[in-house]
Amino acid sequence: MTNQSAIPDASQGSWLKRYYFVRAGFSLAWVAAMLAFARQHADIGIALLVCYPAWDALANFVDSRRNGGLRANRSQLLNVIISLAVALALAVTSSDMNHVLAAFGTWAILAGLLQLSTALRRWQAGAQWAMVLSGAQSALAGVFFIVQARGPAVPSITTVVGYAGFGAVYFLVSAIALSIRERRRRRGRSPGTGGTVSKSTH
Repeated sequence: MTNQSAIPDASQGSWLKRYYFVRAGFSLAWVAAMLAFARQHADIGIALLVCYPAWDALANFVDSRRNGGLRANRSQLLNVIISLAVALALAVTSSDMNHVLAAFGTWAILAGLLQLSTALRRWQAGAQWAMVLSGAQSALAGVFFIVQARGPAVPSITTVVGYAGFGAVYFLVSAIALSIRERRRRRGRSPGTGGTVSKSTH
């Protein structure tokens, strides 16, 4: 189970805010790169596709280190292992787009369910409802990718662009929600707001 007592709630919220902003920024940059280069340069498209689960593995590893380590965060440990394995599988099967999309779809299902699990375990940190929705949608999108990969048509490498775009939105929503929560917490501690400031005696 995830050990969310490893760091204080305020510190955790501050970290998650930065973490989600970074993840949103990466996803948006990745989408822009795919749209700009993937159709004209297949090799670049495949490289970007391999980078996506590899980045997810790195992000989960760094996040888990801030929350007690991989041993205390089993869902993120599994995410790291699965994401690295799928990144390797994508590189190996890059010559067959049907296999590539099927591998990516499998990863989207597993990574989405693990993200949902992580979000539920750290629910008290705030703004995790967006991460739950993101995980559920990732799993559903993965099913769609696998079904499409089994069809007779050769899928486009840009099929997954919308998936990453929605992921960026969810990360951005969580980051903004945590920013608002942090701002309200600071206001509650400021003088004149009924926070923790003690009254002076005369």
